[in-house]
Amino acid sequence: MEDSSIVDLYWQRSEQAISETDRKYGKYCYTIAYNICADGEDAEECVNDTWFSAWNSMPDKRPPILSTFLGYITRNLAIDRFKARKARKRGGGEMPLALDELEDCISSPADPAQEVEQKELESVVNAFVRGLSDTERRMFIARYWFLIPIAEISERMGCSQSKTKTTLYRTRNKLRTYLQEEGLC
Repeated sequence: MEDSSIVDLYWQRSEQAISETDRKYGKYCYTIAYNICADGEDAEECVNDTWFSAWNSMPDKRPPILSTFLGYITRNLAIDRFKARKARKRGGGEMPLALDELEDCISSPADPAQEVEQKELESVVNAFVRGLSDTERRMFIARYWFLIPIAEISERMGCSQSKTKTTLYRTRNKLRTYLQEEGLC
């Protein structure tokens, strides 16, 4: 089923929207959640919560790209679940390692007043990512958006882990330089 038809089902408040969404994007959203939570049950709950959030937000919004909309919701829910689990002193997942790798480049805002700066940073990072080569962009997004382990990225890209680590290291250095040139680091 086409994305526009699925969105129409949400707007019609048809329960078929959930089953069609799960059929088309269930594995995609599960993978995002699992890469963050590293727990099958947590990932499954995040996916179910994604469908619930999509159901609640769809009448107000018509997402231009359904996969991105669902991936964004899933990612945020998984990060929240990870933080809650970490607060309870349970570990796992690729998120701490990936965030540690980016820590030198990007700092998170300390309070809501910095939201405007956060939007500017988001815009600059998006421009940076668009300027990367295809290989660099795919590795960077796989690692820092989808939080995929380096071994899996290497396998998908058909290269050694050493090459993947080196590419990601160099890309982070390029990002740091780019952010400095833009006055954001």
